[in-house]
Amino acid sequence: MLWRNLAAMAMEEMFRANPIDGLVLLGGCDKTIPALLMAAASVDLPAVVVPGGPMLNGSFRGRPISCGTDVWKLSEEVRAGGMDAAEFRRSESSMIRSRGHCNTMGTASTMAVVAEALGMTLPGVAGTPAPDSRLLEASHATGRLAVDLVRTGRRPSDVITKASFHNAIVALAAVGGSTNAVVHLLALAGRLGIDLSLEDFDRIGMDVPLLANLEPSGKYLMEDLFRAGGPLAVLQQVRDLLDPTAITVTGEPLVDYLADNEIYDTDVIAERDQPVQERAGIAVLRGNLAPAGAIIKPAAASPQLLQHRGRAVVFDSIEDVRARLDDPDLDVDADSVLVLRGCGPKGYPGMPEVANLPIPKKLLEQGVRDMVRVCDGRMSGTAYGTVVLHVAPEAAAGGPLALVRTGDIISLDVRARTITLEVTDDELASRTPPAAFADGLASPARGWERLYVDHVQQADTGVDLDFLVGRTGPVVGRESH
Repeated sequence: MLWRNLAAMAMEEMFRANPIDGLVLLGGCDKTIPALLMAAASVDLPAVVVPGGPMLNGSFRGRPISCGTDVWKLSEEVRAGGMDAAEFRRSESSMIRSRGHCNTMGTASTMAVVAEALGMTLPGVAGTPAPDSRLLEASHATGRLAVDLVRTGRRPSDVITKASFHNAIVALAAVGGSTNAVVHLLALAGRLGIDLSLEDFDRIGMDVPLLANLEPSGKYLMEDLFRAGGPLAVLQQVRDLLDPTAITVTGEPLVDYLADNEIYDTDVIAERDQPVQERAGIAVLRGNLAPAGAIIKPAAASPQLLQHRGRAVVFDSIEDVRARLDDPDLDVDADSVLVLRGCGPKGYPGMPEVANLPIPKKLLEQGVRDMVRVCDGRMSGTAYGTVVLHVAPEAAAGGPLALVRTGDIISLDVRARTITLEVTDDELASRTPPAAFADGLASPARGWERLYVDHVQQADTGVDLDFLVGRTGPVVGRESH
């Protein structure tokens, strides 16, 4: 988020400072599409997105291999002693077969799908592989559309409405998209002055079925999704859940582009009556451990851990994790709840993707492959596991996560939407954060990091900078040369 916000601010200034009539926004990896959309929304010039597209499927040992999720899986096998380092390096060199972003339903693919569901792409372009000539064809068509957008004066504020966010949340659940989309959509809504909250993600997404059988929630990759019919074929199956009033950059409703989108492989894109999972929406949790909310992705979690009670094992920083996680004397078992704090928007700084803590080595050797983990940071969209993320307020901002001690009992109940620290209010009030935690927090003295830490918002409102919320428009009041 440190760099998403810097990119968004820099692009907003460039869009406003130059004599630009309209924007074609070229984005790919995780933060670029969100940053582009945030900047374009604040300037509110006519704009359209061209997603860069995923890479083609890799292959290793005769089977497809992904550049994201398989890194997590195979690295754990190395730590467990089931794969040697040389073989892991060979797998790594097999993952990236072509240009393009990650080929799982990670954050990059998710944000391309979300941009399309918001109405900000030429309909049908999201998910087109980067090397595919049809992406070049769509890019030409987008260039013509951009000229039309300038001519008609259709702006992001005309296209992205509350109805558009509704459709984006439905799409996010139906494709099993990244948890990172939550903070990006909240930040974009803030730029547009649209009331969007964590509760909207739960209310709209909770009953949406998972239809895209893609890693990390399934077994296929983005090239397979494109072959099977693409994101619009997924949305066709949940058309009744979409808001029909939301338009696209073409001026026509998104739902008008869904009718002719067939599914060509029902193992990759499931039909509505036989979904991959019945309910796939990102769940919003609350409780005394997360008063302003936290999230979990049930589609990528272990079902048996979605209701769990265990003893906390607390780490005060990512350096603390690296120093102690694999210590044979670490007092941890498969029922423990791993807690990592100090990794939120302010604390790291930047809310890094470290929340999917590795499993302690001694547990890996016993066959354990998932545990409940709790963190105020984020995790990669390619990652998986029963991970409670984006705990707000973060520990560095005075959140209760700073007061958890090893040995405390934490209970998770995703169905009830709760995350509870089983410690009395009086006991919590008597505690102070440990010195090791405070010492691990970011404390930049100057520059961009200082500005960021002083002004960044919390996860429940999108982790934008407080002075960038809202839109100013494209007008330059005074000559700035």
